[in-house]
Amino acid sequence: MIPAPSRRTLLAGALAGLSVPAATASSAQAALAPRPNFLIILADDLGWGELGIQGQRKIATPAIDRLAAEGVRFETAYAGAPLCAPSRCSLLTGLHAGHATVRDNPAGSPQGALVENDLTFAEVLQMSGYRTACVGKWGFGPELPGQPSHPNERGFDEFFGYITHRHAHQYYPRYLWHNAGKVAVTGGGYAPDLFLRRAVDFIKQPSDKPFLLYFPTNLPHAPSEVPGNAGRYKDKPWTRANRRHAAQVTLLDSYVDKLVAALRESGKAANTIVLFMSDNGPHHEKGVTPALFDANGPFRGDKRDLYEGGIRVPLIAWSPKMRSRVETRPVAYWDLLPTLADLAGVPVPDGIDGRSFRRMLNGGDGPDHDHLVWNRPRKAQAIRRGRWKAIRFAPGVAGAGPEGRIELYDLDTDLGERKDVSSDRPELVGELMELLDQSIGDDPRRPYGLRMTASGDRVTVTLVNGSAVTWRRVRLALNLPRGRKVISRQEAAELAPGEEISATFRVPGHGVITGSAAFRTGSRRHTFRRAYRHQRSLV
Repeated sequence: MIPAPSRRTLLAGALAGLSVPAATASSAQAALAPRPNFLIILADDLGWGELGIQGQRKIATPAIDRLAAEGVRFETAYAGAPLCAPSRCSLLTGLHAGHATVRDNPAGSPQGALVENDLTFAEVLQMSGYRTACVGKWGFGPELPGQPSHPNERGFDEFFGYITHRHAHQYYPRYLWHNAGKVAVTGGGYAPDLFLRRAVDFIKQPSDKPFLLYFPTNLPHAPSEVPGNAGRYKDKPWTRANRRHAAQVTLLDSYVDKLVAALRESGKAANTIVLFMSDNGPHHEKGVTPALFDANGPFRGDKRDLYEGGIRVPLIAWSPKMRSRVETRPVAYWDLLPTLADLAGVPVPDGIDGRSFRRMLNGGDGPDHDHLVWNRPRKAQAIRRGRWKAIRFAPGVAGAGPEGRIELYDLDTDLGERKDVSSDRPELVGELMELLDQSIGDDPRRPYGLRMTASGDRVTVTLVNGSAVTWRRVRLALNLPRGRKVISRQEAAELAPGEEISATFRVPGHGVITGSAAFRTGSRRHTFRRAYRHQRSLV
C-alpha cells in the first residue's frame, strides 16, 4: 500500500478581480544550462547477442554498433522481467516486478493496466516542463481513452501507436491510436514505418522546451513480417521466419540511424541523450530459431526465462558529449526513472527500487543495489546479490517437483549458468530466499508531484513532496485560460518529505486551466505544472 502523506492544507481566497499574464518560462535553471533531451528506443524481444558489437555474425546492425562504439555500452544491463508487460512497467515506473503494478503478461486474462497511483518517468519530466511523446507499442490496456492506463494519462503529451500487447502483433493494422482516438491505417501501411515518420516529425518540431521521446517499436517481435522480401537475407539457407527475423533486426537498425540523423539535422544531437535497449531476451516464436543467430550470446535461456538469456539485454547510452567506454557493473531497468530525473535536475521520487546511474555515464559511481530481484508470479523468481544468483521455480514449473526447485549459480565463474551449486551452499541459498521473500510485496512508493481536483467552481492544487529531500520556498498558483494567472497564491517556507500543501481557488467558467508549483532544493529552482480541463477529464 502507498502510505498517506501528512497534510498541510491552505485555502486561497475567492478568485481575485485582478490577474496578470501567465509566464511562459519553465524552471529558472533551464535559463542557466539547457536540460538534455531524451530519446529512448526500446526494441521488442531483441536478444543480447543480436548486435554486431556484442558478437553477432549473421545479422548486420551497423548503426547500433556505431552508437555503442561511440557511447557507453552496458554489458550487464537487466530487464525488469523476461517478457513484455512487466518489463515495460518496471522501465516506466522505477519498480522491480516484486513491487510493480503489472507483474506478468496476460495469458488468457485481461491486459495488465497501470493505475492512478503509478508514476512514470514521463509524468516526472512532463511536470517539470518537458514536452513528451510515446510512439509505438504501449503494451498496457484497456483500449479506452481517459482511463489511468492510457499514455496521455501517464505523462505523454502525444501518443501514436498500439495500446495493447496483442494489437501490437499486427504489423499491418487496420487502425492505430492517436491520443484519445483510433485512426484508420489505409493503403496497407506498415506500422513500424509509420512510427518512424511520426518520431522524426516530433524530433524536428521547433520548441523551446526539452523533449522526451519514448520510441517502443514492436520490432523484431513475432510474427517476422517486413515490407517486400527479406532484403540482404532473402537468399540465405534459413527458414522464411529466420530470414525475415534477421531483416526485422536490420530494419530496426536503419530506424536508429534515421532517428539519430533527425537529431543531427535539427541541431539537437549535441544536447540529446539516446538510450537503446530491449525489453527482454530473444523470442523463439512462429518459427524463429534464436540458436541459429546465437541470439542470447554466451547466456542460457531466452524470452520468458529467468536465466541470464531471458533478462540480460542490450543497453547503450549515446551522446556526442560522452566518452566511449564499456561498463561492466550491473544496472537494471528500474534504474531508468531516477536516472532521467537526475539528468533533468528534478527531485528523484522516493520509495522506488531504482537508483540513478547518471554518474556511470562518465565513469563514476553506479547504483548502490545490494541485490536485484525478478518475479514471475506463480512461475519463478530470481535474485542476484554480487556474484551469486538464485532462481526459485514454483511447483510443476520447468520440471520442478511438488515442492518446487531452487538453483544457485556463481556468475563470476559460470556465466552460462550450467553448474547448479545450491547443494554445496545451503546457508547462502537460505539467505537469498529470505531476502527474495522480503523484496516481494506491496507498492512502497510515496505519492509525488502536482495534482488537481475540482468540485463545483472550486479547483484545488496540491503539491506532494514524494522525494527524500526538503522542498523550500514553495508557492502554488493557478493559470486561467487565455494566458491569465490568478494573483492569489499560497506559500510555505518548506515542505518536508511526505508532506503536502494545497490551495483552493474559485474558478468561473470552463476550459483548460494550469496549476503550478514553484520550489527550491538547495540552490536549484523548480517549477511543476499540470493542466486540467475544468469540469472535464484531466488532459
